[in-house]
Amino acid sequence: MNAKPWLKFYDAGVPQTISYPQMPLYRLLDDAAEKNPQALCCHFFGRWFTYRTIKEWSDRIAAHLLEAGFQPGEHIALLMPNSPQFILAYYAALKAGMVVVALNPLSSARELEYQLDHSEAVACITIPMFLGKVLELLPRTQVKKVYYARLADFMSFPIGLLMRFRERSPLRAALNQGGTHAADFKTLLRPPVPQGFRPHPVDAQKMAVLIYSGGTTGIAKGIMLSHFNLVANAHQIVAWGQLNAQVRILAVLPFFHGYGMSVTMNAILLAGGQIILMPRFDARQVVRTIQKHQPNFFTGVPTMFVAFSNLPDIQKYDLSSLQGIFVGAAPLTKAIKENFEAKTGGRMIEGYGLTEAVTAIMANPYLGVHKVGSIGIPFPDVEAKIVSLEDERDLPPGEQGEIVLRSPTNMLGYFKNPQETRQTLRDGWLFTGDIGYMDEDGYFYITDRKKDLIIVGGFNVFPREIDELIYQHPKVKEGICVGIPDAYKGERIKVFIVLKEGEQASEEEFIHYFRQHLTPYKVPSEVEFRQELPKSMIGKILRRALREEELKKVAEKD
Repeated sequence: MNAKPWLKFYDAGVPQTISYPQMPLYRLLDDAAEKNPQALCCHFFGRWFTYRTIKEWSDRIAAHLLEAGFQPGEHIALLMPNSPQFILAYYAALKAGMVVVALNPLSSARELEYQLDHSEAVACITIPMFLGKVLELLPRTQVKKVYYARLADFMSFPIGLLMRFRERSPLRAALNQGGTHAADFKTLLRPPVPQGFRPHPVDAQKMAVLIYSGGTTGIAKGIMLSHFNLVANAHQIVAWGQLNAQVRILAVLPFFHGYGMSVTMNAILLAGGQIILMPRFDARQVVRTIQKHQPNFFTGVPTMFVAFSNLPDIQKYDLSSLQGIFVGAAPLTKAIKENFEAKTGGRMIEGYGLTEAVTAIMANPYLGVHKVGSIGIPFPDVEAKIVSLEDERDLPPGEQGEIVLRSPTNMLGYFKNPQETRQTLRDGWLFTGDIGYMDEDGYFYITDRKKDLIIVGGFNVFPREIDELIYQHPKVKEGICVGIPDAYKGERIKVFIVLKEGEQASEEEFIHYFRQHLTPYKVPSEVEFRQELPKSMIGKILRRALREEELKKVAEKD
């Protein structure tokens, strides 16, 4: 059998292998600025910033961080939404030789305290809204200084004026409660760039970014990514999408997440393209922005497209500028895909990635054969295969097992967690924990997460099959299933459903629906209707959070 059957499905112009430069990640920005300094780099609420501006301002920040006493190799946390300040702080920290710790702004205080402490961050850059929360945690972390960046400072008038009023109250409260360790981000931007400043030389194989996983398997793990990992993935994405300086992407996926960081920031800077920045997801605001700024690429997660499809007047928005709509981070069900495509005419291309390999490492071809339900084929220089769950034996096409891969983007390991690192990285292969299979053409399919597997009376049930069925019901807006403990069967299946606006349904109606379409042992025993479901910052429905709720109920009964 061909070791890489997928190669014959590559789009014309996509290389089978790439020569990746051994260089610091910050060169992505600096090289683009040198090539075309006046080109537009990013847009934020009415203001455009050129590559020259972003490059020079990041130089200033890097120089002032070093002047402030921070040392190359130390860790600096970024706790902020998509904004010019995120791009500036990210590349400036790398130029200072520091390691970026990318944190979720919506983390609970408990999660944030753990990650700030565990990451050994010595500084943090955030926005006024989160400043108070960070300052409260300082005594229990190694953070010595917190810089607050006002989003209003980078907005046009009058939007910036309104935001300035919104930011004033939380900033004043935070500084009053204990702001002696806080400083204005603008102090790092003061001109000029010190004479003779040069970015700190770094080994491309050293850690550049530390990202904490979503914690779907318990306590979040710190994923160590090298400069080379991130540079390589940017090159893979540019090659796959055949991106160039004409690319204009809408960046609503958060940069603190590997998906947003690599696909909508690093890869676009490598291509010399333009980034339309949005700090948070709002379905109506996104379609308005697409109509106004006409991006030709958009990346999202399935729940975003559910939200778009549920806009009653989506047809009135012109989304025709979109040439590529890439979907990842969670399974794209057939129902979501067909519903959105029917309403918009856009073509959705499903891909796959995980932060342990930076992000995207396979996708359906941008122009070529697109198989519905498949996560696509591996990127250049990515080796992927299916191994058995029992003995890690290589499996032939069509057989289900764990997806494992070898790629230049494979992480360095988990920070301060050698045991988990050894379990995940074995002989150069990354064991993803995702269950799936490969077809004869080399297209891969995910059936579920290894840890999400539900075992009912000794039978394996893959949640994705039930999730697909949930979305096929005409009354469902969104839904998900979980396995919960059962004294007799070991586990049973419970479904959580959010109905479309104006719809009504009963538990009995849905149980009957499942009985019509599923083998008896797969039929959910319980259906709960909710107004909303818990989601991550990027819009992923948190199966784990719902399961934890059910486990707590069981414990309270006992």
